Amino acid sequence: MDTKITLSGLTLDNPIIPASGTFGFGREFAAFYDLDILGSFCLKGTTREPRYGNPLPRIAECPSGMLNAVGLQNPGVDAVIEQELPEVAKIFRKPVIANISGFSIDEYAEVAAKFDACAQVGILEINISCPNVHAGGMAFGTDPKSAFEVTQAVKKVTRKPVYMKLSPNTADIARVAKACEDAGADGISLINTLLGMRLDLRKRRPLLANVTGGLSGPAVFPIAVRMVCQVARAVRVPIIGMGGVSCARDVIELMMAGATAVEVGAANLRDPYACPKIIEALPGVMREYQIEKLSDIIGCAVKE
Repeated sequence: MDTKITLSGLTLDNPIIPASGTFGFGREFAAFYDLDILGSFCLKGTTREPRYGNPLPRIAECPSGMLNAVGLQNPGVDAVIEQELPEVAKIFRKPVIANISGFSIDEYAEVAAKFDACAQVGILEINISCPNVHAGGMAFGTDPKSAFEVTQAVKKVTRKPVYMKLSPNTADIARVAKACEDAGADGISLINTLLGMRLDLRKRRPLLANVTGGLSGPAVFPIAVRMVCQVARAVRVPIIGMGGVSCARDVIELMMAGATAVEVGAANLRDPYACPKIIEALPGVMREYQIEKLSDIIGCAVKE
């Protein structure tokens, strides 16, 4: 069984990538297993300045997932490059994916330019679910024009492949994806979390200090499949699919819907061995469905 896939010239041994925000910088998980079994992994979302994140509580459990309002807690791009990446090199010998967040177009471009100089970073994943402080707080990824502008700005400062990470909280995700492709994006990542809310019935107030948070976990998987399919029909660039993935069959389903690689998020928080279990199970599931090469099934269910 051939599990290799290629993302913008980068060959991965398998399509499994722990998602940003659920894997930190890998150190905690390296205590459980050899990280080199992964296709790659996505660094914690990084901004220009250090961020403490939102006030506590910022995690709330749901019957089929979880809400988080962590608020992009990270040490800032300079600390990530100077302190975290050298440590990552000790536990992972493949290229990583740097996840970049920002609150202005200039911030996205500045952080991207700094990661461009890092040989260990193979792909830049640009999270455009962040609020645009110059546009009344509306997320960059909800508007095709804003998405185009961020993509264009980042592409001007880097030679690395740029994958735009899209928010599902938009009326037409295919239009946003197409705008990113038109601006030069090398690929698309989706979906990020869905906006949700839970209440504390005794206190009669929201469970999260931030009031709302991002819903992830198995509950969002069918939405992820639908949106990956829509985007696959709208663009020609590769797609990294994610959203509620918890087993090898989910990986096959997202790839048939159009994903080339698959990120695993909330499942890592429930079970630190989630990714190794999926990787181990993939060949057996491939045999069950008579799949010799994973690359052969990309988008096979959505081709018109």
